[in-house]
Amino acid sequence: MPASDLPPIIRALLRPDAYPHAVDRVELRQTHISYVLLAGDHVYKIKKPVDFGFLNFSSLGKRRFYCRREVEYNSPLCSGTYLGVLPICESDGRYALGGRGKPMEYAVHMRRLPEDRMMHHLLERDEVTRPMMEAVAEKLAEFHASAVKRPGLARYGDWAIRYNTTENVAQWTPYIGRTLSTVQDRILRAYFEAFYARKAAVLQRRIEELRIHRVHADLRSDSIVIGETEGPPTADEICIFDCVEFSRRINTLDVARDVGFLQMDLDFRGRHDLARAFVDRYVKVSGDNDLSEILDFYACYSACVRGKVEAFLLDQDEIPASEKRRARKASRGYFDLACRYADSLPPAMLVITCGLPATGKSSIAHALGGYGFEVISSDLVRKELAGIAPTERRLEGFQTGIYSPNFTERTYDLLMDRARPLLAAGRSVVVDASFSRRDHRRAAIRLARETGAQFACLYFDLPDATIRARLEERLRRGGDPSDARPEIFAAQKRRFQRPTEIADERRVMVPQRGSLDAKMRAVIRGLRTVSPLSVG
Repeated sequence: MPASDLPPIIRALLRPDAYPHAVDRVELRQTHISYVLLAGDHVYKIKKPVDFGFLNFSSLGKRRFYCRREVEYNSPLCSGTYLGVLPICESDGRYALGGRGKPMEYAVHMRRLPEDRMMHHLLERDEVTRPMMEAVAEKLAEFHASAVKRPGLARYGDWAIRYNTTENVAQWTPYIGRTLSTVQDRILRAYFEAFYARKAAVLQRRIEELRIHRVHADLRSDSIVIGETEGPPTADEICIFDCVEFSRRINTLDVARDVGFLQMDLDFRGRHDLARAFVDRYVKVSGDNDLSEILDFYACYSACVRGKVEAFLLDQDEIPASEKRRARKASRGYFDLACRYADSLPPAMLVITCGLPATGKSSIAHALGGYGFEVISSDLVRKELAGIAPTERRLEGFQTGIYSPNFTERTYDLLMDRARPLLAAGRSVVVDASFSRRDHRRAAIRLARETGAQFACLYFDLPDATIRARLEERLRRGGDPSDARPEIFAAQKRRFQRPTEIADERRVMVPQRGSLDAKMRAVIRGLRTVSPLSVG
């Protein structure tokens, strides 16, 4: 940006005589939220008057408040670096740091850190060692142990990560097809749903153990300085800086946010060995044995955040083409990494069949068993409840005996009960039943949501004449657990409710014609559009 486009205060601070100490030259660096002035051995960070919703520096009072908070929050992790907040005053048309006159702006005053000792540069030179990472883990664990902990904070942080996850998905959506694929988008959405459902007990335990409180929230290698030393660095020789001060929703999270972010950063740079050393030492020092249950989630979440942030640069006009090419490549790399973390908890899928008798539901359901699905049959469950053999005929009237409304409700309840533990364990299930009623289908959708499973409805629809012919043939042949027959077909059809309440993208229409293999190919294609599962 040309100097002429800068605010008058920033232009004035580019002059060495604006400072209360000797300065040979001033270097300006910018982020999307700050002007950073490097003046000799000192750094002055001025917040831009921006409002991004989650971050609001729009007024001078807010900027002063967050400058003070930045010093307060960062000082414990980077002792002696954050020196205070200075007013930028105007007097006789001149601006000066800490001078006399009316405060026009505020700056965070810092001691300049040695750039060549920042971890990302050390990594580039292959100078980061396992003892260094262990020392960083110890310092971070000490910081977490000293944090203010309250049940209210823990509950708030549990809500915050769920909100942030939803927001993150919404913010990366415009970049589908640009820096992440539609399949990656489905993988990540499914993973987050599965995580919150299947790790509910662990997440509740994190709340009760007060593992959720204010954290650094942006812990990358760029934010760590390691002093030059002969042996392993001490805590005083490690500076962790630039933590998030501007949003309680972003910095009040599980400690796994910090550990997972740095693990992700090291993995992204290809240093899985250093990531492992860091995590192992943190767990040992902190005694946080549950961390492994949720760490991949926070690493995945952090990779998504970085992928999204890099993608944002693609739509900023002032960013040069070369930087956009770098950002696009980095964003794709982060989303690739996020999907690899998601592999640690593959989502399950609940598939229900929906259709009148003799439309081919059982044939397709049992064929899905060959694709890794657990098959639960309503015909078998119903007769099990009745205490009779699967092949025993019960040619009862419509909605009587074991086909009465009450018995049918018991059957569907047991179908859901049988599917629940399988889905919770990450196993995909197909429930072979007519699902002729909306309330039964809605119960299945609720079950999928509660277990973090993906959901699909296979809809079977055939001409009446074809169905009647099949029913007559089945009755003659015998040996089938289904008791459906032609004389009650009309009543069954009248009571059948088409699954119009299920969204089109969750409803897979099974072809009326063709071989079983051809129908299965169509079903698998349909299920792939619903879920990222590797069916087929």
